[in-house]
Amino acid sequence: ICLAASCSVWLCEAQTEFKRVAEENVTLPCHHRLGLLEQGGLDIEWLLHISETVQKAVITYSGGRVYDDLNEEQKGRVSFTSNFLAGDASLQIISLQSSDAGKYICKVKNAGQYEWARITLKVVEKPSKPKCWLEGELLEGKELSLQCRSASGTAPISYRWQRLSEEDERAEHLPPNSRVNISNPGQVLLKNLTQMSTGLYQCVATNEAGQESCEVQVTVQHAQNISMIAGAVCGVVVGLSLLFLVVRLTIRRKEKKRYEEEEAPNEIREDAEAPKAHLVKPSSSSSGSRSSRSGSSSTRSTANSASRSQRTLSTEATPHLTPPQYSQRPPDRKEPEAKKADYSHPVRMGAPAVMVPAQSRAFQTV
Repeated sequence: ICLAASCSVWLCEAQTEFKRVAEENVTLPCHHRLGLLEQGGLDIEWLLHISETVQKAVITYSGGRVYDDLNEEQKGRVSFTSNFLAGDASLQIISLQSSDAGKYICKVKNAGQYEWARITLKVVEKPSKPKCWLEGELLEGKELSLQCRSASGTAPISYRWQRLSEEDERAEHLPPNSRVNISNPGQVLLKNLTQMSTGLYQCVATNEAGQESCEVQVTVQHAQNISMIAGAVCGVVVGLSLLFLVVRLTIRRKEKKRYEEEEAPNEIREDAEAPKAHLVKPSSSSSGSRSSRSGSSSTRSTANSASRSQRTLSTEATPHLTPPQYSQRPPDRKEPEAKKADYSHPVRMGAPAVMVPAQSRAFQTV
């Protein structure tokens, strides 16, 4: 009977449940009596059942070696707590995460005998720090909504609003005109706002793992104060706009003045005195005619016109001489030179004065 008992499989099964908060540490117990049977034949394995068909190894001992890097998510966070060879193969997990939750199985084998333990681990997360905000107008007689929400945390999460006293921040009841949304406890409606509604409000988010809170300041304002502030803001805006306009006009005026000063030397003044014309003696006119004939055709034409004018005036002064008339000047005949006027004899009384014809514009300025 003893031999049959020693050859039979001795089975011991125990199942417990652990609930821990995230970021804490936990020790999952596993005790056995198979370490004394055969030295070197002991095998220990911890498995995590994620679902009915999916499981992964957490830590094992086989062939005299410990393997604790089998799971990437739990690598560096799992270990045996004590002397697993002597009979304590408990598993320790540090810095718990929500992914560590599940059913764990401890299996011990030696010399054909097995022992195992089943443990259910639940990891709960306390609510994350909630966000508080306001919706509505902070004016007397208006309605204001207080909102509060946590982004993460194990459900269910409850929310509670309260007002803090200004002296010692002690929790107080909400104003009488407040209403809590039953379907959404994170929302509180303040109706018919008054100056008594002003204060610091706190929202507390709570679940089985812990609690977190946030605060928001409510300051109810008079409608008259809002009008005064709006008028002051408009006045400041208008003043700044006028100042900007004056500065801009001043800058443009300076630029225009500088431009006029730079362009003044390059412009011809309309009121400047025209250059004075000088009377040129016939000799100078003759020499000018000769020079102009050799220079350009336009200057020759001007000199010829001056000579014809001088001959006409001389003819008028001496009416007894009749100059020959030509219907057409011969093309090859040279233009006769203008007679030189004799300025050495005084002009006789009654004789018309001989005027030197005005020079063309090309000879006005010397």
